[in-house]
Amino acid sequence: MRSVSFPAELLDAVTHHLEHFAAPGRDGHVFVGPQSGQLRRSNFRDDWVKARKAAGVTAELHFHDLRHTGNTLASTAGASTRELMTRMGHSSSRAALIYQHMTSDRDRAIADRLGAMIRDGGGGASG
Repeated sequence: MRSVSFPAELLDAVTHHLEHFAAPGRDGHVFVGPQSGQLRRSNFRDDWVKARKAAGVTAELHFHDLRHTGNTLASTAGASTRELMTRMGHSSSRAALIYQHMTSDRDRAIADRLGAMIRDGGGGASG
């Protein structure tokens, strides 16, 4: 078990989920199966497909894609490799590096930040 912070903007959605879909109590599981039991690998796929269809989401979206998206967004928001490792519960940097994609948006942000450093004299190199 570990604590992971999430944006305040999600508080209402998380609270609603905990009140209506999670097991009760501090030690209750956040995600439970159809009979409120612990999710099992053996039956989870069926639950995922049912939920995905009910939400109108394409079959190309796999459950692990949610984790991948969240951690890629955390990386884009500035999380270091060590911070991603802690959030994901990984002990090696290898897994965390998978989530540190280079995107064209991120590439532009890096270039813009480098430009700001040059303009502000904070580039660290003297010419």
